[in-house]
Amino acid sequence: MDYLEGLLLGRLWSDTDFENRRHFGLFVLYGLLVDAIVLYIYISGKGLLNFGIIGPIHIAVFTLLFLANPFICFRYYRMPWWGKILVLAVKIFKSYLIISYTVSLFLPRLSVQIDDLQDFLMTYLNGTLEKYTEKFQASAGSFSTVLGVLAGGVHVVGTVLLYALAAIIIPSLIYLAIRLVQYVWDWVVNTLIIKRFFPQRK
Repeated sequence: MDYLEGLLLGRLWSDTDFENRRHFGLFVLYGLLVDAIVLYIYISGKGLLNFGIIGPIHIAVFTLLFLANPFICFRYYRMPWWGKILVLAVKIFKSYLIISYTVSLFLPRLSVQIDDLQDFLMTYLNGTLEKYTEKFQASAGSFSTVLGVLAGGVHVVGTVLLYALAAIIIPSLIYLAIRLVQYVWDWVVNTLIIKRFFPQRK
């Protein structure tokens, strides 16, 4: 429970030491979660809990929750158990909106239809190998094919690894950026309003 509170409430409002620990694994798992949702929607062609669907209402709700966050969280530890559950549910829904927004950024980038994916990959692989073979043809002679295949293979593997790394890092960076902006907003509201008019917030 302390871990969940630390994750959802953040450093300013939680009494846990969640923010004082490193969470690289959580960073990776979040990126993999977003990737899994994107791949499921892409491969199946079906929606999943409306992830990736972001409209004006979703943006308005997220903005409202973002602005109201300090007032939702500042008395968390003085609430009854059902109040705490309600706050955590609101925070989970807010995280859902962030994930959904991230998914909506990724899905349009997958422009190749799933039925055409195999042909696209084969064309890319063959084109890459041919390009490197032609590069080595003048200098390597009969070894141009071998060198071209090796260099092209390294290029393809490196490209795949870079895309995979970006697919994990970018969603996590988006989430961390939103948490940072949220922390700044919460700190300003806490300093200028809550500490003045609502003392002893915990």
